[in-house]
Amino acid sequence: MDLAKYRNLFLEEATEHLAEMARALLELEKEPARGEAIDLVFRMAHSIKGMAGTLGYDGITELAHRLEDHMGGYRAAGRVAPGEGLGLLFRGLEGLERMVEAVRENGEAPATAPADLLAALGAGAAARAEGATPPKKVLRRP
Repeated sequence: MDLAKYRNLFLEEATEHLAEMARALLELEKEPARGEAIDLVFRMAHSIKGMAGTLGYDGITELAHRLEDHMGGYRAAGRVAPGEGLGLLFRGLEGLERMVEAVRENGEAPATAPADLLAALGAGAAARAEGATPPKKVLRRP
């Protein structure tokens, strides 16, 4: 199997996905409840995760997976948390960009993603899963 061919395809597609994610995050800065942008970041993280997994880029796969899980919470909430929440998403994007750039420069991905970033993304997703994010709307009978 010609890994260079697949690596080049990965680099091309991942670069496009990261650019789309960046644009969507900028939209979310202006409008945190923009559902299309939330979905786009989720889908791009999912696509990068799949492509990286196929090539055995475990560090990229893990970071993209954590970012995808994190975005899943925002999808459920219907909005991105401004401030630190959005800042963490930009950190996740930057982490993926650095790891993809390492593939471009070295031909290989880092074996692991930054532990602090993985922990922060995981903690945010876990907090939302436990109900720390308020529900959209609760209807009660009179």
